[in-house]
Amino acid sequence: MPDQELNVLTEIASFDPGGVGAVNGNLYGFPHDYAHASTVVIGVPWDVTTSYQDGTSQGPAAILRASPQLDFYDFDNPEAWRQGIYMLPIPKWLLAKNRRLRQDAIAIIREAEQGITPEDNPDLAATLDRVNQGCRAMSRWVSGQTQTALKQKKKIIIIGGDHSVPLGALEALSKEYLSFGILHLDAHGDLRCAYEGFQESHASIMFNAIQLPQVSKLVQVGIRDISHREMALIKQSGGRIVTYLDTQMRQATYAGLSWQQQCQDIVDNLPQHVYISCDVDGLDPKLCPHTGTPVPGGLDLEEAYCLWREVVRSGRHIIGCDICETGNHEWDGNVSARILYKLFSFMTMDQGE
Repeated sequence: MPDQELNVLTEIASFDPGGVGAVNGNLYGFPHDYAHASTVVIGVPWDVTTSYQDGTSQGPAAILRASPQLDFYDFDNPEAWRQGIYMLPIPKWLLAKNRRLRQDAIAIIREAEQGITPEDNPDLAATLDRVNQGCRAMSRWVSGQTQTALKQKKKIIIIGGDHSVPLGALEALSKEYLSFGILHLDAHGDLRCAYEGFQESHASIMFNAIQLPQVSKLVQVGIRDISHREMALIKQSGGRIVTYLDTQMRQATYAGLSWQQQCQDIVDNLPQHVYISCDVDGLDPKLCPHTGTPVPGGLDLEEAYCLWREVVRSGRHIIGCDICETGNHEWDGNVSARILYKLFSFMTMDQGE
């Protein structure tokens, strides 16, 4: 056995999850490496198409920084840490590309606010093409990293970055699964076609996802900011898209329907294989106030956990997850690190495949 592998195995065997948080550069301070982790986390520092406030490109780094401060006794899966979770190094080249293209995107957005479109201005059209090509390159990179992990029988979690970043992972999963559903927690419908001209906009992630024929069902929860066109698309989907609006869920609660009963109803819409997509603006803004597009209302953390718990209890198989729109702030990173660990815990409980 090579010395390096022996050292890793020794560190894992002697690791104390209740000890002082190890600040060793690894996610949660855990001793696992890629080879010895069941779950690979892909951090994507990208917020090129953000239409309100940027900074979520620093979300993966904020989560990584906060992660050693957690305790690791999980009430659903106390020994989850033993399964191993490893985060790939955040690619500096991608962050640099994000910075360059973000300036291009801002120029396009500002012109659009003045009524000037790329169709009116050849230079602006060239800029838009450059942004769209850059976004596609990002998605190809995410897809490649996801495919590599899946070939090694790893589970994958994507962390962003804005909500455009998991598209490549969904494309990779569509090559592995003939059919799967998406459980989408969000304040927004994200069903806009090429919002502001950006083909892979953060506001278009679910529109792009349902272009994949393998995505048989999209179940949305917590939606409270949505356009007329998006509502029309939902109604025209023939039941392929099921949307639980935040106001409707609140009214059901006021009428006496428990949240757990509502969660069971939500999960009943899902197929056997489920991908969980968590935009943190789907939560109450007190939890991640520096997210890209905060909206009043939303779920509390335990309500989100209850929903995901019902997925596992139902016997469905979680094939991947993402956590997106985490802002560059200590508190946002802390909360999102907890969400990440919880999803990891649920994924390692799942024996559905």
